[in-house]
Amino acid sequence: MITLYHNNRCSKSREALALLEQSGKAFTVRYYLDQPLSAAELMTLLNALQLPARELLRSKEDEYKALDLANTLLSEQQLIEAMVQHPKLMERPILQVDGKAVIARPADKMLALLA
Repeated sequence: MITLYHNNRCSKSREALALLEQSGKAFTVRYYLDQPLSAAELMTLLNALQLPARELLRSKEDEYKALDLANTLLSEQQLIEAMVQHPKLMERPILQVDGKAVIARPADKMLALLA
C-alpha cells in the first residue's frame, strides 16, 4: 500500500503528489492536518522512516517555539504527543510504501520507494 501524507498548502507536498500521480501507481492521500495521526500511527511511521521523533519536527513553526520543543530533555513520547496535538509540526510530504517511508524533500527522494 502506498500512502502520501500531504499538506495541500505546501509546494513540496504538491510536487510529491504530482510525481506520484505520474507514476501511475495506486495510492491514497492522507491529509494529515485534517486527519491527524494517532500516537500509535505516528510511532509506526517513525519506524518506517527510521527516524527519532525530533527529526520529524518542523523547527520553524510557531508551535515548536511555543511548546519549547527544542528542549533536549523532552522524551520521545512527549515529542510524539506534540505532533499528535499539533500535526502542523510534522515534516512533509512523507511517502510510505508498505513498511518503508521517506520524507520527500525534494520529491525525487521518493523514487527509490516507488521502483
